[in-house]
This record gives sequence, C-alpha cells and structure tokens, in this order.
Amino acid sequence: MSYPVIKGSSYILVHAPNILKQGGSTQTTTRKKDPNDPYLSKMDNYLRNFDEFVGYGPNQAYIGNILPADLKEIEQPWYAEDNLLDANKDGEFGEIMSEDQFITLIKHVDVFDLVKLSKDFTEKGKELIEDHPILKEMEIDLSEGEDKETLEKLLDNHAEPLYLDQELVGCVKQAHETDINLSAHVIYENLIGKASAVLAMKNLETKNDINLADIDYILECSEEACGDINQRGGGNFAKAIGEIAGCEKATGSDVRSFCAAPAHAMVNAAALVKAGVYENVAVVAGGSVAKLGMNGKDHVKKEMPILEDGLGGFAILISKNDVENPIIRTDIVGRHKVGTGSSPQAVISSLVTDPLDEHDISIKEIDKYSVEMQNPEITKPAGAGNVPESNYKMIAALGVKRGDLERKELMDFVDKHGMTGFAPTQGHIPSGVPFVGPAVKMIKDKQIKNSMIIGKGSLFLGRMTNLFDGVSFVIEENTGKKDEDTNVSDQEIKNMIADAMRKMSENLIGESN
Repeated sequence: MSYPVIKGSSYILVHAPNILKQGGSTQTTTRKKDPNDPYLSKMDNYLRNFDEFVGYGPNQAYIGNILPADLKEIEQPWYAEDNLLDANKDGEFGEIMSEDQFITLIKHVDVFDLVKLSKDFTEKGKELIEDHPILKEMEIDLSEGEDKETLEKLLDNHAEPLYLDQELVGCVKQAHETDINLSAHVIYENLIGKASAVLAMKNLETKNDINLADIDYILECSEEACGDINQRGGGNFAKAIGEIAGCEKATGSDVRSFCAAPAHAMVNAAALVKAGVYENVAVVAGGSVAKLGMNGKDHVKKEMPILEDGLGGFAILISKNDVENPIIRTDIVGRHKVGTGSSPQAVISSLVTDPLDEHDISIKEIDKYSVEMQNPEITKPAGAGNVPESNYKMIAALGVKRGDLERKELMDFVDKHGMTGFAPTQGHIPSGVPFVGPAVKMIKDKQIKNSMIIGKGSLFLGRMTNLFDGVSFVIEENTGKKDEDTNVSDQEIKNMIADAMRKMSENLIGESN
C-alpha cells in the first residue's frame, strides 16, 4: 500500500505580552468584572522580555533547536534566569517573532482596511520589515499611518487598541456597527490567528524548500471562528491564509473540533492524498488570543512569570509517497466514537490500543507517543498537573491491565515511550501535532521507527454535548516501496484503455457484418 508522506513542517511562536494584556480571556473577563483587580495592576511585573521568551527551553524545543528529550537535561524551573538557554530566535522548524514585527504582519493580512497604525509606528515598522527576510519578501505596505487624534476617535467608536509597552501604536476597527460577530474584538482575534497562520505557512516554505504554489488544498484547524450574523463561524480561514501566503493553486476549508482539530485535519489530509484527490495538502493553524495568560493569575500567585505569553502556530504538508519521507499509516487510525464513553480507560483504549490491536501491534512497538503536550511548568501551578505524564501513565496502566506490561515496567514505559511537555497551552496547538516535526526528524535520523500522534478534545465546552473527542494516527519510516500498480505509468494506462476500446470497436464492426 502506498501511504502519504509528511513532506515538511513548521512551528512558530510570537512573543505577545501586550496582546496578552489586551485580549487574553482571563484578562478581559477580570477587567470587565473589576477594572481595579490587583492582578491587572501586577501583570507588568510578571511579563517576560523578548530575550527571556526566546531563551526559554520549551520554546526552543517547539521551534526545533533542541529535541523535547533535551529538556530533561535543563535544570528547572526552566524560566529561571540561570536556566535560560543561549538561544536563537531562528529554529530548524520555524522561528520566534517579536511583537512589534508581528503587528506589521497583522496590518498586512488585513484586506478590509480595518487595521490602523500610528504614523510613528509606521516609520519604525518599515525598518522592522527590512530586518526580517520573510516580511521583506512579502513586500508589506504599511501605508502612511494615522495621527494620535484619529486613533483615539476610533477607540471611542469601539475599536480594539494595539499597544507596545504602554504606547498606543494602532487599533483594529469594528467591521459592523451592530453585528457582534464582526465586533472589533472578534476581528482582532481573527486577524491575529490569520497572521500567525500565515507566518507558519511562510516558514513551511522557507524551512523545507517547498513551493507554496504547489499546494492543492489547505485545511485550517485552529479554534477561531469567522463569519457574520447569518453564518456564525462559516469560515473560510484556509483560503484567507492561502491568499496571503501565496498558495495560488489551492482551495481549502476549515476543520473544527476544539483541541482535537489538528489531528482530525491530519487524518483528513492523509485521506485526500491517499485517495488521489489532491497531491499536496497543507494543515495549518495560527494562535489563540483568548488562551494568552489563561493561567496568569495562578502564575502571579506563585511569584513566577506569566508563561502563557506567546502565540503558537504550525503548518504541515502532506504529499503523495516520495519513497523518502516518513509515511502516515492511513490504515491505523484510532477514534473516540459516540458510544465509546468518557472514562479514561475507554478513551485511551479507543485511541491507542484498539487501532493497534487491529494490526497485532503491541503498545511497546510504538517508539514514541505524542499526547497533549502541554508544558508542565504552565499547568502545574494552576492545579492541572503534568498533563503529558498523566496520559503516559494511563497508557501504561492500560498496558498492565491488558497484560502487555508488567507492573514494574510501568514507569520505564512512561520514560521510554513518553516525553516532556513543551508546547504552549494554546488549546489546539499542544494536542499531538507539536511532535510531528521532531518525530519526522528522529525517524529520518534512525533514532526511532515510529510515533503515534494523539489528539483529544473537550466537546462539552460548546454546551452541545457532554462527549469527549479524539483521533490518533501513526507515523513510521518509509520503506521506499509503493503500490505495485504504481509501476504502471499513467500513459501506459491510457494506452491500455485505448487498446481495449479499439478492440471493442473492431468486435462490434465484425458482428454487424
């Protein structure tokens, strides 16, 4: 069987302390409830600068400068000044962008002239663009900029402000006077999600020597929704991203399933390529403004930095088998069914052991499992514990119960087949897919043979159902083989059809005579 391959991937982060303060859900709800809440006044003292953000070990793992396993060698807390890495904002898989450069990109992706920037920032922004190879290549035009009085009038008319270090540098206008789906805040969130996704797509191109014009289809899988009062969440982020990124031959659509959406999108992309509908399908997602500073109050209480200060994004290209890159086993797909149930054992069984059992594969034959890869330094202070480790323990415990492991092997399994969480808590971003890039690298370097990517989601958040959601798939090394029938060229098939048609015609003529 000829399986689709993972041809390339990219992972980006945007340092966004000002967007955190203005748009993060914890901050906006706190401000609405009590503008004088002590947390709001303390925030500035607990926000990291750009160099601290770049040097943070989990962020370096996310963009590919170190592997997740390398985090074990770094003393914790990773955010401590003495434990920061002498690191680069440019990574093997992507990059870390500063907030000021990102604001120029927000302006660029706005096609309805809803983003207005100050005259002073516009002049600075032109220099920022010239200093960044991707932004420079995109030929961003910031226009002339607005004076301070104009921006303040727009803020009085419900625009969403853009700040840098307490300074107003621009704003995002509302797109409709009465439609809450087109309010300034929603447009603000959606443009930021779009801009970070475009950045991921451009890094997919530059980091993997990929021509985005060769992409046939785009599946966007964030947690944002765009539409108006008549079709809330109608989309289409995918085509909007493709337009700016330069995917001229592509069409696309959006996939939504809370945190599990990226895994669903990966399976859908693999199926489209396997079926021959498209040769190159990109899966992409930008960051979530709402998740910035989500656990900020707990971090401040613990006298630690607010670690959810970065937007995350990724892009992955799925293509037809090139007998080189690691494959996606489209025949080994786990899924949380409607009737599965919500117990931890039922969830893990449906996503891990059930699909492996169908192919007589032991849980120990999967070298690495990528689950909900949240950074534990973010989640533990908030009382959520070490999420990846908990998932690995559940897989191992199920293995013990099934007889696949002995009880004494449980923690050895967790250590060998699991990994340290390293992804930002951006909802959809941590769920399985952050390890796709490292997995491909490790498979090609012969460090591992395969990996199972597991995406899980909480559907009850939408108040439509109490069900959980999840899907999983396996990546493994490419054996260099395709289907036997692929040895027959398209032209040979056409010749065989033409020959058969000719013979049929000759037989019909003979019968009529």
